[in-house]
Amino acid sequence: MRPVIKPALSRLWREKQTLQFGTVRRHARLIEGVDRRLALFLELIDGTRDGPSVVAAGQRLGLSAEYCQGMLDSLAHSELLDDAKALHDVLELYPAARGELLGPELSSLSLVHPAPGEAAAVLRGRARARVEVRGAGRVGAAVGTALAAGGIGEVAVLDRGRVAARDCAPGGFPPSDIGRLRATAARELVHRATGAPVGERYRRPPAAPPPPTLVVLAPRDGSAAYTGAAVDAQELMRAGIPHLYTGVLEHLGVVGPLVVPGASACGSCATLARRDQDEAWPRLLAQLIDEGPGRPRAPACDGAVAASVAGLAALHVQLYLDGVLPPSVDGWCELSAADGMVRRLRLRSHPDCGCLWQSGTPRQTGTMA
Repeated sequence: MRPVIKPALSRLWREKQTLQFGTVRRHARLIEGVDRRLALFLELIDGTRDGPSVVAAGQRLGLSAEYCQGMLDSLAHSELLDDAKALHDVLELYPAARGELLGPELSSLSLVHPAPGEAAAVLRGRARARVEVRGAGRVGAAVGTALAAGGIGEVAVLDRGRVAARDCAPGGFPPSDIGRLRATAARELVHRATGAPVGERYRRPPAAPPPPTLVVLAPRDGSAAYTGAAVDAQELMRAGIPHLYTGVLEHLGVVGPLVVPGASACGSCATLARRDQDEAWPRLLAQLIDEGPGRPRAPACDGAVAASVAGLAALHVQLYLDGVLPPSVDGWCELSAADGMVRRLRLRSHPDCGCLWQSGTPRQTGTMA
């Protein structure tokens, strides 16, 4: 291990001998009694030396070996240290240009996953992941680019047809892509997000790629995401593949539920819960799905809401892949274009669904709150 004081943290002098690491007070760490020799010792913890070499360098400043080792232990206990070697090694998994782009991501991970080497291990997990985004509209295309920029090893954005003006939005397709095949334009969009040089040809993955680690269901018409009636969902449930619904319906952006098959509420639970609240819901649902006659003639999708939803959806995917359950598990988040507020609504597994039967998880009442 080559210890380094986390470079993502600001270093602020609260007073002459009190050094604060981090800007936000409730998360900051303080070191008191920082004299000139200790300040110089802290500068030595820059990731260029291993632990014994740092201690030896501190001794040359006139500090005892016990004091230097104790300070390193205290910094590690205070979650101020990371392992520079692990950080370097994980970035070596990516092409050089993409590794440079991932620097801020890795710095952020070092604050969220604070143990030395933990951030590198999390990014290594992302590098092994394969995520499919099914749907390349305003939300789906932007989700794909955000995931690629976050270090996901392979991101495939799947859709048919050609890019239309209504598909273009910040973070997704530019207007210059109108008329191109959605699948082709989406592949190039994701490819560019990884830092690939302009003009570099996209290398196709194997003809039979491995099953995805997670699937994002982002239909261009957000009603399929809201209703939980995406046609792929049952197939994914049977295959045991986690999947996240997301989209924009009318003025509402929706992220969730993120379904962990056999362990959390699913899209069908949402459908059944809405049926319990509105007895006409099955009739309404039949008019919305499968190109039903009730679908909006000109679907609404605010560009700022779409970009926000795409970012939130990508964050929830990353959290799940990083080993953290996001709030879209057993629930979903709604973002309203009317007031800009994000709200979480709870979704319980429905007793009539059966999605948790094989897991042995106790069934709960199918209500939303």
